[in-house]
Amino acid sequence: MNPATSPRTPAGGAVTPRRRTGARLLTVLLAGSVALLPSTVAHADGIRAQEWALDSLHAQEVWQTTKGRGITVAVLDTGVDATHPDLAGNVLPDKDMVGFGAQRGDRPWARHGTAMAGLIAGHGHGIGDSDGVMGIAPEAKILPVRVILEDGDPARTKARNTRGNALAEGIRWAADHGADVINLSLGDDSDSAHPEAAEDEAVQYALKKGVVVVASAGNGGDKGDHISYPAAYPGVIAATAVDRNDTRASFSTRRWYATVSAPGVDVVIADPDRKYYEGWGTSAASAFVSGVVALIKAARPGLTPTQIKRLLEQTARDAPTGGRDDARGFGLVDPAAAVKAAAKLKPGDPGAAEYATKYFGPGPDSAGGGTDSPDWAVPLAGGLGVALLAAAVVLWRGRTRTRPQGL
Repeated sequence: MNPATSPRTPAGGAVTPRRRTGARLLTVLLAGSVALLPSTVAHADGIRAQEWALDSLHAQEVWQTTKGRGITVAVLDTGVDATHPDLAGNVLPDKDMVGFGAQRGDRPWARHGTAMAGLIAGHGHGIGDSDGVMGIAPEAKILPVRVILEDGDPARTKARNTRGNALAEGIRWAADHGADVINLSLGDDSDSAHPEAAEDEAVQYALKKGVVVVASAGNGGDKGDHISYPAAYPGVIAATAVDRNDTRASFSTRRWYATVSAPGVDVVIADPDRKYYEGWGTSAASAFVSGVVALIKAARPGLTPTQIKRLLEQTARDAPTGGRDDARGFGLVDPAAAVKAAAKLKPGDPGAAEYATKYFGPGPDSAGGGTDSPDWAVPLAGGLGVALLAAAVVLWRGRTRTRPQGL
């Protein structure tokens, strides 16, 4: 994560792509997503008062019904500090899909992943857990799966020597090892971003197993609104970022795949250094939405990913004019309304999700948002098959850089 003194480059997709044949690089490039600022309050006991996001999401109301007990959220990220006082007891044994890089005690280790885990399932600490970060689903479990390296990790220079399918493998591993929800606060929204068949297939594999997949929409809102993957894969719940006034964050990518919005500006996060910071990015929005999904699944087991995605869409509040737009999707995610509505649903049949009439969208629906889609990024009729995805991979080999989308 970038310290406050660091510029936002390569934030917002300002990245120089590295072409290579075969698997893409596993680098963090955390800067494209979030700048971290020291908290304005020096002590942990003042942190809770700064967590405006919990008030915005009406956490106290939904917690009267559920806090996510019994649900496991896989955090595919840079690793999670299981010993952090705000997470102790809520973190399951981890899986490292990268195999090298920073270790515990190194500064560029598990910062982004710990921050996301805290927003999802932090339980605070101190007397009555009154200090520190409280997540939206404080009784959920976190399953850490390391699939990327932190920005600033010296091992990033060795990324060419690692397998480039860590994300796809991580999704499948999480789906096979008890995950109910998979949070992907990361993405590739570089100029060369394109769908990877292995990743799309892994997402569909998870969805078929009943695992909900949530991803950050991207932080390219002020850099051309490039399509971001994995957010754009069919069936994924894509989270955009808003501020405390429910206004779209300027950096939040506007695309057809936006599902709902969630807090992503001046969000208080926990860090392995035991300090607290404020950050911005759609990473945070994705984490909050994943936590909301955990609440829904805890209250109403058996609902399918498709049902939950539609539930979030139908119960979102402060909907844009016309019902949805590319900036905020269907509106601000509403945990209490979603859990209440979920009680009326009958579990359905899980299955792979497809876009009914398109895979690649036309771009932002607001003026001046940027229309830089590649030539092949046009509406497609009927759903997109694996064969077409494979063809896209052949044409666009060399995709680079998956990175956290904020914080």
